[in-house]
Amino acid sequence: MESYDFSNDVLLEIFSRADLKTMKKCRVLSKECKDLTYESTFMGLHSQRTSTMVGYLLQCMKIFVYDWRDRFTSNFVSIANSGIEPKLTRNVLNFLPEQAQIVAAVNEGLVLCSPRIYGENWFYICKPSTQNMLVLRSNPLRFKIVGLSDTDCSDDTHSVSVSESDSESDLDSEYSDEEVNDRVVSNEKLWHCEIFDSKSWEWKQSDDLKLTYDDFFKNEQGVSACGGIHWLISNREQDKDIVLSFDGNKEEWTMASLPNSLRRKEYLKVSFKTRAQMVDVWVLNYEHIWIRKHTMNLNKECYLTRFHSFYSADTLLMKDIWSVYFYNFKTQKFNRVTADNQETDAAYFIQTDFESVQLKPE
Repeated sequence: MESYDFSNDVLLEIFSRADLKTMKKCRVLSKECKDLTYESTFMGLHSQRTSTMVGYLLQCMKIFVYDWRDRFTSNFVSIANSGIEPKLTRNVLNFLPEQAQIVAAVNEGLVLCSPRIYGENWFYICKPSTQNMLVLRSNPLRFKIVGLSDTDCSDDTHSVSVSESDSESDLDSEYSDEEVNDRVVSNEKLWHCEIFDSKSWEWKQSDDLKLTYDDFFKNEQGVSACGGIHWLISNREQDKDIVLSFDGNKEEWTMASLPNSLRRKEYLKVSFKTRAQMVDVWVLNYEHIWIRKHTMNLNKECYLTRFHSFYSADTLLMKDIWSVYFYNFKTQKFNRVTADNQETDAAYFIQTDFESVQLKPE
């Protein structure tokens, strides 16, 4: 069978007209194909030609509002339309029965929300682009951290709910006195873990996540990527940060230490003294070795903002309390989007179509 070499221009024309699922499957063809689909120019062109929704869901909080359920608003922002300044699309989750807080999202556009009403324990799982919505009931779990995971080539979605164990009641009910003493001596702390599988439409108890009392989650918003969910946790005793990952397919937890140069004490010395306007990009390869891929200069307007995530291969999303910023570090283009009198609490990347989905299998 003959093989053909296509130029990037030809691939751009083909991939930018493919539907979202087909385009994502094309990423496995080669590294060149994969890299092309993550360029901001391609993402904008694909969004326009296929009418897909690509950007960020912003979880905002109104100030001077005392009722918890009235505080949250969910807005959407995109830079996919070439030449048009990004603007907010407000209240994109107003089709839900009540206002709810976004607790997790996956790139493919499914969003998990919680009304957080005392005495009840459920989520809303929805697709904002089509306004599909279902109530997802859970066990009475004191959930603290929730994430969604899926893969580019699968319709299977996992919701992972993690909660701190009750230090007294859980120890009394589950462990003998000898086991309790061992845990106290070893400084071990357990986190209960429950997994919801969209194929079986069931919650199930998973093995407890074992950490220590010196470990804490630096950010409850996990990153969904490569079929898993990833959090940054910090260890007070060892003074270092660790990437904690949950594999949605294998249902396994793994940890990866950050590069030695990013140990917190050394990194703070470097960043504040000599590299205040620099961002280093590190990649963890399949051999679990960290490789520094890029060092980028930030625009001076980004000086007081905080790096959030990559929107594309050449564009960063920066964030402060009131605004988000799209910064293309190749063109030095800088776009700011603000929500009037609303604090930007979290941002979730989504890239989704407008096809209705069946959230619950028959």
